[in-house]
Amino acid sequence: MKLIIAYIQPYALNDVKQALYEADVKKISVTNSMGCGQQGGLTGEMYRGVEVEVTLRKKVRIEIAVNDTFVKPTIDAIIKGARSGEIGDGKIFVVPIEECIRIRTGETGSIAIG
Repeated sequence: MKLIIAYIQPYALNDVKQALYEADVKKISVTNSMGCGQQGGLTGEMYRGVEVEVTLRKKVRIEIAVNDTFVKPTIDAIIKGARSGEIGDGKIFVVPIEECIRIRTGETGSIAIG
């Protein structure tokens, strides 16, 4: 079992969702987040007549818990939907899951992920 965490550009979310659906990955959590990576912050923003540097950019965080057989198809789908070839496309992290418990039934492990 793995937790796949991806940070992508907000405009890529619909394409990523479509690619995941085509890969038969239908369970997804999405949150708005802010951060910066290699592209750094923006400069030249004016606030009340003072130039400020905006160091955080809007991103979308996607979390998907999958069984081991779905790791590669999920990663491939995220890349397919989010890749533009430009700096700032995002990052994908794969984290092991120690345990998963379905609250409704009490099922555990890979059965609980579904």
